Amino acid sequence: MIQPLQVTAVPAFADNYLWLIHDQQHAAVVDPGDAAPIEAALAAMHLKLAAILLTHHHHDHVGGVKELLAHHQVPVFGPARDKIDDLSYPLTEGDTVTLPELGLQLSVLDVPGHTAGHIAYVADLADGQHWLFCGDTLFAGGCGRLFEGTPEQMTASLAKFEALPDATRVYCAHEYTVSNLRFAVAAEPGNAAIAQRLADAMALRERGESTVPSTIGQEKATNPFLRYREPAIAQTLRTEGRLQQEGPVAAFAALRDWKNNYR
Repeated sequence: MIQPLQVTAVPAFADNYLWLIHDQQHAAVVDPGDAAPIEAALAAMHLKLAAILLTHHHHDHVGGVKELLAHHQVPVFGPARDKIDDLSYPLTEGDTVTLPELGLQLSVLDVPGHTAGHIAYVADLADGQHWLFCGDTLFAGGCGRLFEGTPEQMTASLAKFEALPDATRVYCAHEYTVSNLRFAVAAEPGNAAIAQRLADAMALRERGESTVPSTIGQEKATNPFLRYREPAIAQTLRTEGRLQQEGPVAAFAALRDWKNNYR
């Protein structure tokens, strides 16, 4: 009997989520920054590792690859434009990842901004579900810092996510939601949906529960880095003296700069 696919979060470091896509027999791991928690999860759930999927080159996303490969002979998929050792299949937008053990296909998007070669994986399942593994490009209530890319690149990358179905589940790589939403309230104080989402996220964290995954629809309603075109956000930036130029990309850049130093 074919088991439905599931996604399980494996916490690592202070606030990372490593993702296991599995069918109760085989598993693919997304961004294994640390091998130890992945090995523990595989053993606990009696799963056989089938593949490693990487979104970008930062150590907290790739640091466990070599150790995993020492114990599992599996393919490693990752971005062609980020420099990563041990890649079996360098990927760019338009490529498809096929994982026969899981009966799963994932399409690849180029989403530079956080890094120059960052990619994301999208799964459109037969049962109508849609999944996005976005690494550090999009967070619940936020987006990644622009370490290697430009505001123009990041807005174009985020637009690709906005075009996905609203029900798409967003599997981001960090538990940053409460701090992101506190900033979102400051950026768009009149948005009641943001205030409610912050309250909900705080309640989840107080119970020790995760705030992710979210959905694309939820992000479009409450994430300032998808709402940077809103007049209310531009007005906040003007009031704060942060908008030096007009236009959507300038507003995004001002938001990102503000968030970099927001406490």
